[in-house]
Amino acid sequence: MFKHLDFEDMDKFKEECGVFGIFSQGGVDVAAITYYGLYALQHRGQESAGIVTSDGENLNCYKNMGLVSEVFNEEVLKGLNGFSAIGHVRYSTTGSSKVENAQPILGKFKLGPIAIAHNGNLVNADIIRELLEDCGSIFQTTIDSEVILNLIARGAKKGIERAVVDSMQAVKGSYAIVILTEDKLIGVRDPNGIRPLCLGKLDNSYILCSESCALGSIGAEFIRDVNPGEIVIIDKNGLKSVNFAEKTKCETCVFEYIYFARPDSTIDGINVYSSRVLAGERLYEESPVDADVVIGVPDSGVPAAIGFSKASKIPYAIGFIKNKYVGRTFIAPSQEMRERAVSVKLNPLKVNIEGKRVVIVDDSIVRGTTSRKLVEALRKSGAKEVHFRIASPAVKFPCYFGIDTPYRSDLIGAHKSVEEIRETIGADSLSYLSINGLLKTFGNKQNYCLGCFSGIYPVSALMEKEELER
Repeated sequence: MFKHLDFEDMDKFKEECGVFGIFSQGGVDVAAITYYGLYALQHRGQESAGIVTSDGENLNCYKNMGLVSEVFNEEVLKGLNGFSAIGHVRYSTTGSSKVENAQPILGKFKLGPIAIAHNGNLVNADIIRELLEDCGSIFQTTIDSEVILNLIARGAKKGIERAVVDSMQAVKGSYAIVILTEDKLIGVRDPNGIRPLCLGKLDNSYILCSESCALGSIGAEFIRDVNPGEIVIIDKNGLKSVNFAEKTKCETCVFEYIYFARPDSTIDGINVYSSRVLAGERLYEESPVDADVVIGVPDSGVPAAIGFSKASKIPYAIGFIKNKYVGRTFIAPSQEMRERAVSVKLNPLKVNIEGKRVVIVDDSIVRGTTSRKLVEALRKSGAKEVHFRIASPAVKFPCYFGIDTPYRSDLIGAHKSVEEIRETIGADSLSYLSINGLLKTFGNKQNYCLGCFSGIYPVSALMEKEELER
């Protein structure tokens, strides 16, 4: 039997999820707009996709496994009528990969139907789930979003706004959430702002989405980022903001800038592409090398390679040709083909490599397997020297906030020195960007979640602080 190999980034963190929501005061096709919005967020999750629309009386849902373009067609979208909608693209971080766990999650409670879509991870989801089950709640899925949905349902008698506020104060972790009722679109961002969420406008329609690139794809105007600890409520009366957390601090996941977000997105005032170029410049300042050419690993390593070239004055060239027609889920029928998977996806451009001292720039190393294959490919193409430069610090710890990371034992940076990693991947030299160097690329404007580099996580620190205050 063929085995599916999730192969785009075998040596990378897996994407999280992407959320999108629209509330329209005019006669726009909200299902179609949500479709295109999710299409722009496809990089955040390729396992499943779903859309829920509201016509004022009913919520209509369609979701399935696969890419946005595979799940939806014109006939399906025509059946999703209404004036508001939410959508979701998913990569499973909690809950297995099956259609029952696809989002949005749709339910009914005292105030009527409700749907929710969530990007992130709750660190206390299991505890809350157990308490809710003890009180009689029944769960249909294994994902965090249904925990939040049940919390909101239990507080329904207080009204939807109060129920959402109370529920958000009970959960801990990272989340960017969109909620749809018969007459409201609600967006929520966690008090630490770990997961991104922004607000936009398209004519008479308000939009909530994970990244600003989704706004640009549908011709919408970016208004602002949703603040940490903020609930945005949109209905026929307009937009209302509620702050549900007193002590908030914007600690955006630093990997949004390093790898996850699309380069044409701006998150919390920082342009993703510009930050990657600056990381490359800083990387050269910290770890200079004599070489003939700088290349980047497509796609997220390319801006950093451009920055490294700019700072070093070493010419930048295309080093690998990416096969755009190999999907995220690639069928590899044998172990041998899985070993060859890198060369199927990325093939070296020999004319730019042969006889040259090459600097190869990537955004990160997780396990080291792909890095080793890339070095081997460059040497087979005639590279005289291969110098590996990583535009982020060494990944030493797993993530608990919505990124599917390996166990710490599988992270090469957790148990090997830089020199040992260099030997493992076969490079002539290897250097990482320092944490301080990375922060300088952001202009030190705010704090960030650096847990995967430092082992210090914002939510655990927050919980410890609350425990002491009690």
